[in-house]
This record gives sequence, structure tokens and C-alpha cells, in this order.
Amino acid sequence: MAVTHDVPPRLDDLVATAHRIREAIESVIEGKGDVVRLTLTVLLAEGHLLIEDVPGVGKTMLAKALARSIDCPVRRVQFTPDLLPSDITGVSAYNQQTREFEFKPGPVFANIVVGDEINRASPKTQSALLECMEEHQVTVDGTTYRLDAPFMVIATQNPIEMEGTYPLPEAQRDRFTARIAMGYPEPAAELEMLDVHGAASPIDKLEPVATTAEVKALIEAVRAIYVSQAIKRYAIDLVTATRHSPDLRLGASPRSTLQLVRAARAHAALAGRDYVIPDDLQALCVPVLAHRLLPSVEAQGQRRLPEQVINDLVRRVPVPEAQAR
Repeated sequence: MAVTHDVPPRLDDLVATAHRIREAIESVIEGKGDVVRLTLTVLLAEGHLLIEDVPGVGKTMLAKALARSIDCPVRRVQFTPDLLPSDITGVSAYNQQTREFEFKPGPVFANIVVGDEINRASPKTQSALLECMEEHQVTVDGTTYRLDAPFMVIATQNPIEMEGTYPLPEAQRDRFTARIAMGYPEPAAELEMLDVHGAASPIDKLEPVATTAEVKALIEAVRAIYVSQAIKRYAIDLVTATRHSPDLRLGASPRSTLQLVRAARAHAALAGRDYVIPDDLQALCVPVLAHRLLPSVEAQGQRRLPEQVINDLVRRVPVPEAQAR
């Protein structure tokens, strides 16, 4: 897909600002460039990120590094079995002086909300995030309160096989734009971690490199990234293929189609392009779609993961031909 016009200056600013944020995060998270890039992609796509992996690989550190890189309100919630929904959204409390109920905002009233070990709380408490993640608002006692933009939930969770965890409800998983796994570091990166983190945590020295206003401007620029009709149909074809696959008993939702295209816009912008190409969608199919899918009994018996099914579908779905803008 060739274009002949110059890249708009606004897109150059986006790439430069995103590069500063990325460098700040990578000063704390060594050897995980792809993970950091996907994290920025979700941020610019106005989405939410689920980080799933075993304990001790840097899930919370990644979330905290992104939060510290941006000069905006950040709140952290430690999810535990005794956590209540009102501990997240807030509660109406009676004020004896004014003799009226006052709303006490919960930690969800921030630009970035870090949910640590989200699947250690009960499904009821997990569901407290449904409204705010989808509609950017909270309703308490019949009153609706808007959340300030940008708003992003970064949640970490341990694998479901681990003790003391609850599975995330399907509706909750569907609201996360992407799921990533940190994975164990390479030996060289782990050696560097021992040198850098040995005396003190580098996150304590991390300073903001972008403001809330700059992040808002980046998001606006991403919204303007061009998506052709052929690319939109390709996204629909990819998602539709999951609904018809015999290896899956639950395919991807229409919400996932929308979030796939939004993420593809951000992915293209970070690459310095003002248009989306099929490669953007293909690169994001697994992180954006896999956590929403449920394998069939036969696929489970064959130990076929949703990631493998998606990769097979990507190879089979016809790619649109290159078109000029």
C-alpha cells in the first residue's frame, strides 16, 4: 500500500513522544521491547491491558513504569478475596454535618488504574470494573459519575492454575483490549537486571516524560489514522473466522472487531504511518483476540491453544490486495 504524500508533522510528534515513553519504560523493564510496544499500542488505542504470567516476571513493574512515565493521576488496587465492589468504585457516605450523603470516589477515579492480581478477587468484585472500562463512567446509588480521559486499566493476573485465583468472567475479559505475557527474561537481560536492580529499584528514579495533555493529543492523532474499506472488511473476516472455527466454542465478539481496528491504528501510528495495512492487523490478532476465545472440547483434548487457532486462521483468511490511498 503505497502513499506519496509526506507524513503529517502531528504524526512525527506522536512518534517522538511515544519513543520517550518507551525509553522510560525500557529503562526499568529490560529486554522486553515487544511487550512495551504493545503496551503503548493499547494506551493510544484507548484500551485496557491484561498482563498474565507467573509471579516475579515484572507484571506489576511494567504497569508502574508506564504509570510513572506519564504525569497524570495514578491509583493502584490490590485485588484480594475480601475486596468489595465499593472499594473500587466508591461509596456514598452520610455526612452528619451537612446531613446529606456524599460520594467518596474510589481508586477507579484516575487516568491510569493499576489492578494488581485481579483474579484473586471474587467475580462480583471483578465485575465492578465492567461499566467504567466500557463506558468510562461509574454509577453509584443511581447517580452516574464520568471518568476523566485518558482512562486506562492495567491489570495483572496469575495463571488460573495457580492457587487462590478465580477465572475472569467472559464479559470482563472481553473488555480488555489485549492480553500479553511477560515471559522469562533472556540471560543477558536478567544479568543486567541484577546489576541495575541490585542496589535500588530504577523505578524510584523514573520521571514523567509526557503530560496528560500530550497523551490526549496522541490519542486524537491515532483516531485520525486512515483505515480503508478493504482493511475493515479484512478485520471482519478475521473475527468472523473465529466464530466459525470448529476448534472454538466461543468466537470473538463485535467489540473485539472494533478494538482490533483501534489497536491497528495505534500500531500503524507508532510505525510512523498514517494508514493501516494488513500487517498491523496480523501482528495484533493474537494479543487482541486470544483471551476472548474458548476452545472446543476437541481442541482442549488436542491441547490446541486459542493462539494456535488464531495463527492458523490468519494464514487461511485471504489478505486484501494493496491499494493506493
